Amino acid sequence: MAINQSKPADAHATLQANPSALYLDVRSEAEFAAGHPTGAVNIPFAFVKSGQMQLNPDFVDVVEKVIPKDRKLVVGCLSGGRSQRACEMLEEVGFRDLTNVVGGYGGQRDSAGALIVAGWKEEGLPCDSTLGEAAYEAQRKKAGI
Repeated sequence: MAINQSKPADAHATLQANPSALYLDVRSEAEFAAGHPTGAVNIPFAFVKSGQMQLNPDFVDVVEKVIPKDRKLVVGCLSGGRSQRACEMLEEVGFRDLTNVVGGYGGQRDSAGALIVAGWKEEGLPCDSTLGEAAYEAQRKKAGI
């Protein structure tokens, strides 16, 4: 099954039309804390270790334990790369309704740094910086990890 691709404005419309849909933000905890789509939950796909991105070894485990596999997921990161890989991993373990947010939260840029696809924030879509139950630590706790 192909993973749906959606720009931020279309992803927002999908979330509005499907109240049970969830925005899964796979950016780092620091990125998420600095601002995220309203209603999103944070489960990082990777962590920065020694200047390098390393896969979060608990990513799939936490997602599987806190989100039902039949729930509609809109998955975003900063520009759309990590979220695409996250969608691929989640599809492999049985998640069926996945949409990757192309442009993510901060926008997709070309090799020269020019904006190609505006991100969630640039589009002026609803943002929040509240953590609480949306934070990764809360998700880990729900998962029993």
